[in-house]
Amino acid sequence: MNLMHFSAIRSFFSRKVGLAPGFGRPGGKEERKLNTIADLLLPEDILLDMVIAGKSELIEEIGQHMESVHGMPHDSVALSLSHRERIGSTGLGQGVAIPHARVKGLDRMQPVYIRLKYPIPFDAPDRKFVSDILVLLVPKQAAEEHLKILAEASQMFSDSHFREQLHLCKHPLEVKRLFEAWPESPA
Repeated sequence: MNLMHFSAIRSFFSRKVGLAPGFGRPGGKEERKLNTIADLLLPEDILLDMVIAGKSELIEEIGQHMESVHGMPHDSVALSLSHRERIGSTGLGQGVAIPHARVKGLDRMQPVYIRLKYPIPFDAPDRKFVSDILVLLVPKQAAEEHLKILAEASQMFSDSHFREQLHLCKHPLEVKRLFEAWPESPA
């Protein structure tokens, strides 16, 4: 199991935003001055066992979800995510992708967790198909918070036990509790 890509991301974010060495690890010390994924993730933004054919359909579904649940313009969300994917794939490996983009007019970071019923290709570095997707829609001005949330996400999803527990969740509230338990969830 190669998690080199996750390790590189964690190392980059640790240097870039000055995270403590124990950030996000069980027993590690961390200051939570900014929001965490668990603070921001709402149960209505946890979508389980979706059936999606590919990356472009996924982006469209995210846009539709954000419009129907949060009143965000579908086109703004979909175009921002599509543009980011054209720059480079947000597939990390081990079945995980973290599509993220800045969205004009957003007043706070908005995560969405999607678990696909059937994995889809996502141009991940390990060439594995993706079934766990954490979408991060970010306000234009949230640079430091954006980097910290990306670092937290990469650490969570680099933990194989966390991913296994996530796949056992049957209801959005179970997923929410698992995110809230991080990093204290048993290893």
